[in-house]
Amino acid sequence: MELKRVVVTGLGALTPIGNTVPELWDALVAGVSGAGPITHFDASKFKCQIAAELKGFDPFNYFDKKEMRLLDGYTMYGLITVDEALRDAGITDDNVDKSRMGVIWGSGMGGVKSLQEELAEFALSNGNPRFSPYWIPKVITDICAGQIAIRHGLRGPNYSTVAACATSAVAISDAFNLIRLGKVDAMVAGGSECAVVEAGIGGFGNMRALSTRNDDPQTASRPFDRDRDGFVLGEGSGTLILEELEHAKARGAKIYAEITGTGLSADAYHITASHPEGLGTISVMRQAVEESGMALTDVDHINTHGTSTPIGDISEPKAIVGLFGDHAYKMAINSTKSMTGHLLGAAGAVEAIATILTIKNGIVPPTINHFNDDPQIPSLDFTFNKAQRRNVDFALTNAFGFGGHNSCLAFRKY
Repeated sequence: MELKRVVVTGLGALTPIGNTVPELWDALVAGVSGAGPITHFDASKFKCQIAAELKGFDPFNYFDKKEMRLLDGYTMYGLITVDEALRDAGITDDNVDKSRMGVIWGSGMGGVKSLQEELAEFALSNGNPRFSPYWIPKVITDICAGQIAIRHGLRGPNYSTVAACATSAVAISDAFNLIRLGKVDAMVAGGSECAVVEAGIGGFGNMRALSTRNDDPQTASRPFDRDRDGFVLGEGSGTLILEELEHAKARGAKIYAEITGTGLSADAYHITASHPEGLGTISVMRQAVEESGMALTDVDHINTHGTSTPIGDISEPKAIVGLFGDHAYKMAINSTKSMTGHLLGAAGAVEAIATILTIKNGIVPPTINHFNDDPQIPSLDFTFNKAQRRNVDFALTNAFGFGGHNSCLAFRKY
């Protein structure tokens, strides 16, 4: 069976450093931090009082009051970026058979804000079951995929992936495979997250996963720095429109890049910590490169998972050196989480967008907030503190999740 080629024809983003794809890219190149004091709720009693929240975002600019009663924030974010990506791709009823276009969408936490609100109200009700009829359709993790399909009439495959912080990268991987097998012509793929709420900050904070640099939030996300102390929780969404190459060419679509391979694995090691030798990481990067029909020495750039956590930021660079050997020191490495914070289930899609735009524009965004080298981390080219102009023909982006879920996506210049 001849596998189809798959390209990216549309992008959409809503992030702590930009509410559209152009805004996101400009901020990434400029090295802008999206972190700051939490404004969504009073965090004064929490160990972590900082997050990477959306800026200047008003849901009433996108939805009316009736719609908002039905939608958790994570679904709103997803619908907004899908709208942008479909416009960007030029998808219309006239140029796409919508029975052959579907949606694979993910979220690590789903409607956690609505879940928290409903259970808090129940706790104050003396046991009276006054649950909203909209509660379940707001909370369930698959509902965003369904809402996207309903909004745009997309009748192809439709489901949700959940793999913690690898979630949206897995969604993109699945969409890629459906297209190259010829089951569909195009897919919406991505993820969204709205977890900057008390339960999110409290839960991750008590795991000691979050930075507590409350007095200096803009420098709190410090991937690969000696003094990193955890990630900064972010929120938002990222969408990719994937399309079969000949289908895209037939309708005259612009093409950002080609997606050529993916890798998926499990560490099978620990519920939260990555494998110390990065065995799962090595596996997914090797899979993505081999599936692309490329050599390891063809990789120009890796957008790492790079969360700013003590253990993960050691194991991933070790895995890169373990797989690539001397070539590891010739690649441009970065972590855009240093700017966006960690968008959990949406991270893989947002970082895929950053990787695609790196290829398209020949600029590698920086890993900001680097002050001191960590002697436990190999001295790779982490693009510290300043963007780097560089031709990038072939690049990888990694995303890993609690539970030991690992993913890697490979993109090539078209």
